Amino acid sequence: MFDLGPGITPPRVIHQVNPVYKPDAEAFRISGTVIIGLVVTSKGEPTDVHVVKSLDKSVDQSAVEAVQQWKFDAARKGDQPVAVRITVEIRFHSM
Repeated sequence: MFDLGPGITPPRVIHQVNPVYKPDAEAFRISGTVIIGLVVTSKGEPTDVHVVKSLDKSVDQSAVEAVQQWKFDAARKGDQPVAVRITVEIRFHSM
């Protein structure tokens, strides 16, 4: 497994699922960013999806559930697909 850096082409999102707002009325009034850490496998699948910077428990969970469904074009080292650790920002805006 690699961290992004020289010689590593970063993974690219090819299928993105947006977080779903839960019926919890509080979540509709929250604005901010959740930072999600994950590993993108050499097959472009997200694993070890976890919250790095929390916003609110319900929106954090919806962000994790969304990212777990993403698909990536895998990172590459040379012409070989490799697993990498990355973070993504999921922004929430109050409704």
